[in-house]
Amino acid sequence: MRFNITIERDEDGVWVVECPSIPGCVSQGYTKHEALENIRDAIYQCLQVRSERGLPLTIETCQIEVAA
Repeated sequence: MRFNITIERDEDGVWVVECPSIPGCVSQGYTKHEALENIRDAIYQCLQVRSERGLPLTIETCQIEVAA
C-alpha cells in the first residue's frame, strides 16, 4: 500500500511525520531518514489496530484548491 505523508521539522529540529489518511498516525525522528523509517512502522501498527477493532483502515483525504 502507498500512503501520502507530511514531513516537517519542529522548533527543536526533530522531524515530525504524519499520515493524514490514518487518524492519529504520527511519528518522529532526529533525522529525516529515521522519521521516514518510524512512520512506516507506525502506519503498519495503526493498520493492525484499526483492523483488530473493526475500524476502516483509512479515512478519505483529498486535495482542494484555494485562491490566495
